[in-house]
Amino acid sequence: MSGEGVGDGGGREFERVSDELRARMANGVYPLGTLLPPQRVLAQEFRVSRDTVQRVLRVLGNERWIETRQGSGSRVIKAQRIHSSATRTVRPAQAVTLRSFINEAFEAPEVTLDVYTLTSESLDAHIRMQAERIRDREISPGRIALRMLLPSEELRLPYPRTKDDPADLRLQNRLHEITHRHSASLRGALRDLRTDDLVPAVDIEIRHVPLVPTFKLYLLNGSEALHGPYEVIERTIELDDGEEVLALDVLGFGATLTHYESGDDSSFPGTVFVGSMQSWFDSIWDMLAQ
Repeated sequence: MSGEGVGDGGGREFERVSDELRARMANGVYPLGTLLPPQRVLAQEFRVSRDTVQRVLRVLGNERWIETRQGSGSRVIKAQRIHSSATRTVRPAQAVTLRSFINEAFEAPEVTLDVYTLTSESLDAHIRMQAERIRDREISPGRIALRMLLPSEELRLPYPRTKDDPADLRLQNRLHEITHRHSASLRGALRDLRTDDLVPAVDIEIRHVPLVPTFKLYLLNGSEALHGPYEVIERTIELDDGEEVLALDVLGFGATLTHYESGDDSSFPGTVFVGSMQSWFDSIWDMLAQ
């Protein structure tokens, strides 16, 4: 049976497919230089129409994730870039992805993950991947503790916004909808692990901070940090009604991150950075609890 038109819910399905393809390119599922599956295959996998897939590929092309050529398909030209300052751990070049670092973090008996980010979109993709690994009995952590800091919805964020009309709030409302959707998704994925007795202890808490994120931060098991500034770009965003808006936005999945790892020496640069960022995160977290 063809997947054409099955379950195609317009804007929401467009966002779902876009999010998943960005996540796969950022995480190395579709590495740099490789071709995405044909449109027909993507439509069948996601159970959407070919028209939705074509719209998604057009937007991903505008965002410079892919390059599409008639008769040749869509080739990946951008992925998550991670620079490592760690000297204690040597990873093969093809393994240096955000996915690889989170994979390693979830192999610990107790997983702690502190995240500061603009939305929960990237994290949701990674949490769902780890939940599948747990369900497949590939890993079996005894506890997962997630703390996430997101910007307050009362803030007027400088991005995303319509380039020629800063008063237009549609893109900011769209951002909030994306955040709500992915926050609910990752909460559900983790709580289901506890409900199904796959992880004995699961703690999830999200707090909203009155700060505009200028960087993304992941703190993994208290010993590693992934940190990188958001890059402001100009791109076209397609709204739910099909209207295309020229926007000022920031890279999320495609942001460049730098990896820092703690060492035994307290003066080791990685140790200093991880410790300082953990202290910063804890101070903001505690401030919001007061």
